[in-house]
Amino acid sequence: MSSRKKTILKVIILGDSGVGKTSLMQQFINGKFSNQYKATIGADFLPKDLAIDDKQVTMQIWDTAGQERFQSLGVAFYRGSDCCVLVYDVTNTKSFESISSWKDEFLVQANVKDPDNFPFVVIGNKIDVEENKRLISGKKAQALCAQLGNLPYFETSAKEAVNVEQAFDVVARNALQQEESLEFADDYTDAVNIHVDGDNGSCAC
Repeated sequence: MSSRKKTILKVIILGDSGVGKTSLMQQFINGKFSNQYKATIGADFLPKDLAIDDKQVTMQIWDTAGQERFQSLGVAFYRGSDCCVLVYDVTNTKSFESISSWKDEFLVQANVKDPDNFPFVVIGNKIDVEENKRLISGKKAQALCAQLGNLPYFETSAKEAVNVEQAFDVVARNALQQEESLEFADDYTDAVNIHVDGDNGSCAC
């Protein structure tokens, strides 16, 4: 059934407004950075073709608006995602504290079948700032990622292209794994009609 040569991976980037979601996407896809800040309206996506090991994939990266007034659009954009990237700004405590609520919001809106195993990647962006402006340490971020389920964590600078490729490589690999596990599950349920008789249904324990 899945004879498509190229796999499409849908990746969504979430985080507060102004943390650099659009800049990360632009840096990864076009190798460009702009100092002009323009709030994303609703959502937008850009594709990038990649080879992961011997597999050709197209990663569709969805950049979403961080403002609350657009969050009701979430349902339509979140569905069908293969990986979710949670971004905060290392100089902004509130954006860091929002990470777990963005994760929860995504799981509810995306209606994920297996929330415990859905892949998330956390990115602390803007590490190019002077050290004294930084408010969130790597240690603090790693502790949060451990608490949220041992999520992969990267510190990046979209401006100086630091760690952006490496972060999205892990995102792509995790998304591909998720996509393949879902395809396998679909093929398996199509092939096997699981029927359990109700004889042992009542337990007197």
